[in-house]
Amino acid sequence: MEQSATLDIETLKITQEQFILASQSLHLQRPGCDAVYPVGLYGWRKRCLYFFLLLLLVTMIVNLALTVWIIKVMNFSVDGMGNLHLTQDGIRLEGISEFLLPLYVNEIQSRGDSLLVLRSEKNVTLNARNNQGQLTGQLTVGSEGAVFGHSVETPLIQARTSEDLKLESPTRTLTMEAPRGVEVSSAKGPLKVSGRKDLQLESTEGEILLDANTIHFGSLPLGVYTASSSQVSQEQVVYEVCVCPSGKLYLSPAESKSTCQAMSNICLWS
Repeated sequence: MEQSATLDIETLKITQEQFILASQSLHLQRPGCDAVYPVGLYGWRKRCLYFFLLLLLVTMIVNLALTVWIIKVMNFSVDGMGNLHLTQDGIRLEGISEFLLPLYVNEIQSRGDSLLVLRSEKNVTLNARNNQGQLTGQLTVGSEGAVFGHSVETPLIQARTSEDLKLESPTRTLTMEAPRGVEVSSAKGPLKVSGRKDLQLESTEGEILLDANTIHFGSLPLGVYTASSSQVSQEQVVYEVCVCPSGKLYLSPAESKSTCQAMSNICLWS
């Protein structure tokens, strides 16, 4: 029994030594492991990446803040922007609006309870053109009043209170006509009609009526029925108004009978 136990212990030692030798041989024959490299960004590259991410975040925040500020200042809404509202018929502007570039529209009108005011630092010009782009009408409102490039059709032309109304055509003819007559009146002031050349009042189917307490014709020429005007008395103070066949008015010395002559020197040279 003792010999058998001794044999088992020796066998166990041999087996243990073989295991140790085998483990050492395996450890010696095992190839070396590959070098391990770290994965990721380190050093200045990592700092640059964080800097760009921070810059992008700041830019996004600034853009978002500016967008919110613009929306608040311009008063954007689903119906329009500020005083500009979109409707089914077009656009509607409320309050004071300023246009820096040309405006092309079919119609401009104000509300029924307010006025339409067009304001400019220099002048306001309205042009009308045909399909070919040719100018057919023009209205310019400036420091010299309103200038019309072509004919104007209107039921009433009236000046403001305590201001004069002046209709003038410096280089062309000023014509006023209507199918049922033209009325020119001045309720609280004088009415003056003047022309550089001829002033013509014409009525094709009616009469011209001058109805006033006093009608004054200034600078009428003096006509006589004699060959020379030197025979007219210097003390003559009363004259009569004569009309030539051509319609020209002139003065003639008043006597017991009419001195108006169709053969007067004024009528002959008229």
